[in-house]
Amino acid sequence: MAEEQQRAAEAPGVAVEFDRVSLSFEKNIVLSEVSFRLERGENKIILGVTGSGKSVLLKLTMGLLKPDAGRITVLGEEITGMTEEQMFAVRQKIGMVFQESALFDSVTVGENVGTVFERLTNVPPEEAERRVREALRFVEMEQTFDLMPSELSGGMRRRVAIARAVVGQPQLMLYDSPTAGLDPITSARIMTLIVKQRDVSAVSSLLVTHRIRDAYIMALTYYDPRQEKLLPAVQNGSRRDTNTTFLVLRDGNVQFQGTLEEMQTQRDPYVRRFLA
Repeated sequence: MAEEQQRAAEAPGVAVEFDRVSLSFEKNIVLSEVSFRLERGENKIILGVTGSGKSVLLKLTMGLLKPDAGRITVLGEEITGMTEEQMFAVRQKIGMVFQESALFDSVTVGENVGTVFERLTNVPPEEAERRVREALRFVEMEQTFDLMPSELSGGMRRRVAIARAVVGQPQLMLYDSPTAGLDPITSARIMTLIVKQRDVSAVSSLLVTHRIRDAYIMALTYYDPRQEKLLPAVQNGSRRDTNTTFLVLRDGNVQFQGTLEEMQTQRDPYVRRFLA
């Protein structure tokens, strides 16, 4: 992808940091003193049962929610006390893929992907269209440029959502259950695109999922652009670093964080249930 995106991804430092972050909705404690760091170029898979705070963690990262206590730093800027106007510049560097795709039904696929350029007025229309088509080509959906979202299947809509998230050349990607509700074959295709985005663009990412198979794909495969497919990270006794770690939430607390190998040695029944 773009050279400036690659340089930003390889820059030293922390992409996201939660420092003792707590959040409650009335009397319901959603997160309690959660702390973790996502390094630049790192990819963290967030696991946990329903209601453990996974999606809320992403919304806090986007500044869509404010914590009751603690500090949140995103791409070098503390966002904890930022106003909506101040968050605008930070969100321009973040790509978000929602579980339900969240496409606008009244405009074409190309217009959906190009919505980011409505705010980037310094990008000429011709350049914006070129980048939209490039993003759709990246997810193998360029032929849908003039179609309406209603003409697409659920898996195709999810791929368009990924194109919309990457077209702005983000430094940080957030995925909220990107394969939820999809069949195994379509889910595998979506995960291939996510790994492709990780390895081609080297951006940092947080990925919420309920599917351990998705987590294994992230941790144990890499995208080979020459063969245009995923290959095992472990081959002939050597392992390619996929820069992937895990964060397991339980009742709003961090139950585990570390690599897949470290997770596999855990005896905690709650953590081990995600390896089955």
